[in-house]
Amino acid sequence: MTGPIDPSPGRMVWLVARRELNTRLRTKSFLLGTAVSVAVLIAFVLMQSTLFAGEQRSRVGLSGQATAIAAPLTEQAGARGLDLRTSTVSDLAAGEAMVADGELDVLVSGAPAALRVLVRESLDEDLRRALNTLVQQEVLRAQLAAVEDLDPNQVLATVADATVDVHALGAPDPQRGERLAIALVIIALLYMALLLYGTMVAQGVVEEKASRVVEILLAAVRPWQLLMGKVIGLGLVGLAQFAVIGSVGLILAVATDVLTIPAAATGTLLWGLLWYLLGFLFYATVFAAAGSLVSRQEETQAALLPVTMTLVLAFVLGFGLFSQNPSGIATTVLSLLPPFAPILMPGRLAMAAVPGWQVALAAVLLCAAVAVLAWLGGRIYAGAVLRTGPRLSLREALRR
Repeated sequence: MTGPIDPSPGRMVWLVARRELNTRLRTKSFLLGTAVSVAVLIAFVLMQSTLFAGEQRSRVGLSGQATAIAAPLTEQAGARGLDLRTSTVSDLAAGEAMVADGELDVLVSGAPAALRVLVRESLDEDLRRALNTLVQQEVLRAQLAAVEDLDPNQVLATVADATVDVHALGAPDPQRGERLAIALVIIALLYMALLLYGTMVAQGVVEEKASRVVEILLAAVRPWQLLMGKVIGLGLVGLAQFAVIGSVGLILAVATDVLTIPAAATGTLLWGLLWYLLGFLFYATVFAAAGSLVSRQEETQAALLPVTMTLVLAFVLGFGLFSQNPSGIATTVLSLLPPFAPILMPGRLAMAAVPGWQVALAAVLLCAAVAVLAWLGGRIYAGAVLRTGPRLSLREALRR
């Protein structure tokens, strides 16, 4: 004879979470979605070298007398397969600040025969050769114009010694390209996982509400227990899928030599799993509360729009900021804020561009936000989940 079920809150939450796990992990949609995601990631890894080997546009600022080389520099760069965009920089100090902030890749100043080049870390070799060619041409013209009786050997030696003067603001990072690729992949995976499973939480709430199953469940558990159990259960399902997809991608990338920094990639994946859990607790509670406000699946997307737009904004900002300047002020500030931290902070960790205190601060702020949203979302869920009919407003749900 079995004993009575333990009515403790933790036990009830786990029972609901286990129900979600058993239901979701066995569905064909979960298995098919995981298989498709793995296939897409495999295709991405195999194509990655081709994608990153394509043309990249270099932003070159020309200051002072160097503005005269705009046309020949573009021509030289085009002959070497470089996509170049030049712009005039009126103030040299402002140009140096633009290089430091990532707004310019290269700042060229000085006379055409003695160009000075400023870069943040390193200068592209093809661009270096193009600039050297221009300098040598100018030196050759000067030699030909200044001397009547020319010594060919002396002219050739003088021209060969003429090169651009390159200055870097910091030491070059040979792993920067791979770290950027890892950061962009982890941002994309986190965005898809949070959006997919957050939406699944909301749709599950609406489905139970429309079928009246929630009334049976609430006869045995409290509303907040049902809410937390659903969030935890689906969160673990998402975590399992995220871990499988990320591990397969990591193993394949290392096996095919697409990645030469497996330790950094493994660390990024582990950080991604942690931030996925924190981010899912943050977003899923809001998704569930929003889903409880409606009674039909047709109304779900409209109710979830503010939440999904926040996730989309974090994703778009993540790609844009990391492509331009992953260690900039905007990236730093946004990565500390709870709505953006689950997506941006793992990317910064992949780039090794974040001190430990910022990681801790972002985690503390996100945990505090999760606690507040869990309390507020629980109140909204409890006030709206048994109400059918037209969509409820937040004020009505909280009042009930």
